[in-house]
Amino acid sequence: MPQGSLVPEPFGPLQGVRVISTGVLIAEPFAAALAAEMGAEVIQVERPGIGDAAWRQTGISLETRDGSPPLATNFIQDRRNMHFVSLDFSKPDGRDLFLKLVTNADIWLESSKPGSFGKWGLDDATVLKVNPKLVITHVSGFGQTGDPEWVKRASYDIVGQAVGGTMYQTGSPNPEPPMRAAPWIGDYITALFALWSALAGLTYTRATGKGQSIDVAQYEAVHRTLGGTMLEYFQKGLVRERSGTKASSFQPLDAFAARDGWVVVGALGEEKFAAATRLIGLDPADEKWQSARTDIDSIAGIEWDALLRGWIAERTVNAVVKAMNDIAVAAAPIMSARDIAENPQYRARGMHIEWEDQVCGRVKGIGIAPKFSLTPGKIWRGSAAIGADNDRIYGEMLGVDRATLASLREKKVI
Repeated sequence: MPQGSLVPEPFGPLQGVRVISTGVLIAEPFAAALAAEMGAEVIQVERPGIGDAAWRQTGISLETRDGSPPLATNFIQDRRNMHFVSLDFSKPDGRDLFLKLVTNADIWLESSKPGSFGKWGLDDATVLKVNPKLVITHVSGFGQTGDPEWVKRASYDIVGQAVGGTMYQTGSPNPEPPMRAAPWIGDYITALFALWSALAGLTYTRATGKGQSIDVAQYEAVHRTLGGTMLEYFQKGLVRERSGTKASSFQPLDAFAARDGWVVVGALGEEKFAAATRLIGLDPADEKWQSARTDIDSIAGIEWDALLRGWIAERTVNAVVKAMNDIAVAAAPIMSARDIAENPQYRARGMHIEWEDQVCGRVKGIGIAPKFSLTPGKIWRGSAAIGADNDRIYGEMLGVDRATLASLREKKVI
């Protein structure tokens, strides 16, 4: 366990775990952010003077308290509970300082072009030599090894979804184009894989005393969520095609237009289908409707779907949702940010909270998930400026004296 806690008061299931995060954008830093919300001590490393420019400044932003450039809402939401330092790995002094930084860490999460850290003298063997118990988690588009032409390629969320296989199945049938899942599902899925694998590695380390490196490829993380897609191809030669939100083998499971908005309805199994059939005024004992459940492209299947859509179109969203749930058929409104903010379930579970962002002041956004009964997570700090914690981390924690820190700043190492 690292010495000298960086968190004011221990909390959460990951208290005592120290994570060094050196990536940008979403896929890796979000993994570190989730760890930080569960009590881990997270040190986020950024480039001096530049930081994670794309994520700090891209998209809708909020004004800052000190007149610095506006800060992106994505960054404010996803960079809480972290300590921010700046460091240039490509310089010898930066390399040496990083090796000091990882000495007392448990996990190093990084995202970069494969081979980048090796060029800077920070390959896995070198880093593990100074900390043999370190769990190194590499996050990249296509992995650290493989076909040379693929390994060197750049990747973003949409690329991961495209190559991973989810995008081919998302959207309406041809000739409509495939669609990405918004906002950045490929990146967020990759972050979840990165964090669980790093914690799995840490479990092994604590049992054996041995650290190791983990290779998380974005396209593989996305691909792992395809269910039976590839089994169907390899065993039967079948290729799953796009069908919109509609299920391909049973009904109802789709999005439907109500009088004042959209709802989703799903009835899996004969009993639920029969309940929905009765609700819209049909006899589920009629052989015609029995076949409509699974033979959705038949005349009866198409007619049943049309009757359901007509029934829903005559009613409000709330009326449809209540009627369906009253008979234990799953149904819910398709909710916007406004709908979510006003929803009683979100409010009852305290899913939206306020916190103090170090740059923009008081803000409100998404809270903690999931919820632990004994060791809940919490937000004790918002995002901070580039290098905001250089003095505390490098000076107080690593013991670098003031004169050396001033020299490192002058040379733009930090």
